Amino acid sequence: MSTKLTVIGTESITPVVRRVFFRTDDLSAFAESAATDRYVKIVFPKPGVSYPEQLDMRALRATLPPEQLPDVRTYTALFPDVAEGTVAIDFVIHGDEGVAGPWAARASAGDTLRVNGPGGGYRPDATADWHLLVGDESAMPAITAALDDLADDATAQVVLLIEAPGHEPVLPLTSDSSVRHVYREDDHGDGALLAAVRDLHWRPGRVHAFVHGEAQEIMHGLRPHLLKERGLGRDQVSISGYWRRGRTEDGFRVWKSELAQAEADAR
Repeated sequence: MSTKLTVIGTESITPVVRRVFFRTDDLSAFAESAATDRYVKIVFPKPGVSYPEQLDMRALRATLPPEQLPDVRTYTALFPDVAEGTVAIDFVIHGDEGVAGPWAARASAGDTLRVNGPGGGYRPDATADWHLLVGDESAMPAITAALDDLADDATAQVVLLIEAPGHEPVLPLTSDSSVRHVYREDDHGDGALLAAVRDLHWRPGRVHAFVHGEAQEIMHGLRPHLLKERGLGRDQVSISGYWRRGRTEDGFRVWKSELAQAEADAR
């Protein structure tokens, strides 16, 4: 069942990230959600197409032609308060590009969205000696939620790829946290995010890592570095691509499915 969210306010987190605050009459779907990378599927109806009040994408795919199906985009859900019925979503805005960004840029109190979810699978392991949190703007909300979940004295190292100086977000850092910002304007395709992680002072003890962002850099750069060069076990990492440069989310899902199949065939 989908949940209807109503906008109650907005806030600029960085020059390209806008946080939209929502309220709903029923946020009970989040009651059992403990993951800090919890996400929802936002459903954007196509103009001129009539849809039922409850948007069931599986049912719609069986009854509507592809060009009439709603656009679906995946976003991290922040700070859900089941009792108050409030939640927030951070949107990366690139002018008129995309579906969700332009909606968020124009969003104002009273606007509504429908979402399905939440899902999620990562929460910082409280027994780890330290935490590594790596990503770009798409991972910034989940990194924010992870930091907010950590104990005040937990040790964390954050590496964040952002557009340029002046785009640094305010993060809920613990007393023993450090942040290294990598600027996209200085990255000429040579893997600056990977280079920054390689240059980190590697803390002693067992690390728990959350590494998400652009799929090419994450899956073909950072994943082999952490699993092979650093020797981390798969239980120590949550690592995946959130998006792929040059592809819409629909195209990215196809690419990700093809990659998973290729990896399975290679085993």
